[in-house]
Amino acid sequence: MSASTAPAHRLRAETVNGGYGQKTVLERLSLEIPDHAVTTIIGPNGCGKSTLLHALGRLLPPSSGRVALDGTDLYSLSPKQAARSLGLLPQTPIAPEGMTVSELVALGRHPYHTWLRPWSVADDDHVRHALELTAVADLADRPLESLSGGQRQRVWLAMTLAQDTDIVLLDEPTTYLDLAHSLDLLDLIDDLRGKNGRTVVMLLHDLVLATRYSDHLVVMSEGRVAASGHPSEVITESLLEELFGLRARVIEDPVSDRPLIVPIGRRHANFTR
Repeated sequence: MSASTAPAHRLRAETVNGGYGQKTVLERLSLEIPDHAVTTIIGPNGCGKSTLLHALGRLLPPSSGRVALDGTDLYSLSPKQAARSLGLLPQTPIAPEGMTVSELVALGRHPYHTWLRPWSVADDDHVRHALELTAVADLADRPLESLSGGQRQRVWLAMTLAQDTDIVLLDEPTTYLDLAHSLDLLDLIDDLRGKNGRTVVMLLHDLVLATRYSDHLVVMSEGRVAASGHPSEVITESLLEELFGLRARVIEDPVSDRPLIVPIGRRHANFTR
C-alpha cells in the first residue's frame, strides 16, 4: 500500500453493530484509533466498553459493519496474521499451572511459528527484550503463581509485548492493583507509546487515571461513542454528571496538561462553587 493510499488510522470501526446472542450492544458505532497514542475507552457500567474492545481485538465479529486494520477487514485475516499486528491482553488471563515467567512470555511468539519456522534466536531476543522492558527479567525462572499481583500484571504485559505488535489492546490492566502499582504499570504503558511508538488502546474504570494517562479518550454511552478527543476537550462537569451520574469539579491538574477530576460525594453535598 503506497503512502498516498494508506489509511489515516491503522485501526478503525466502521458502523459496527454487535453484541451477544440476540442482544445488541454496539449500534452503528464508528471509531478511529489514533496511531502512536494511548487511547482509553471509558463509560458507565454496561455501556459496551468491553464489547467494543473485544470487537477491536478480533474476539467478537460484528453482526454488521466492519473493523478495519490497515484498510482490510480484521476478521478476514487469519488468527496468526492478525496476531502479528495486534496484541490483546484480557482482564483475567489464565495460565497453565506450574508455568514459569519465561515460559509464559514465550507464548507471545506463537504467531510467528510454523513447521518451517521453529523457535529461533530472534524469538529469544524478543522474549528477553519484553522481560527487560517490563522489569521482570529477574523473575524469569519463577513460577507465575509465586508472584504478587503487580508482578503478574507486568509478566502478562511482557507476554503481550513479546508478540512485537504495533497495536496493543489492554482490558482493565490495573485490575486488583493498589494505587502505587497502578501508577507503575500505567507509566510502563505510557513508555510503550512514548519510547517505543506503540499504539495502545485500554479500558479503565478509574476516571482520574484514565484522564491523566491518555492522549485520547473515547467516552461510551448505550453502545455508542458519546464523545472523543483529548482529555481536556472531553472531560467536563456536565459530561460526568450526565453520563456517569458523578457530581465533580474539573480543575487544572497541577502536574499535567490534562484536567483533574475532583469527585463530590454526599459528605460534601453542600459544597458550592
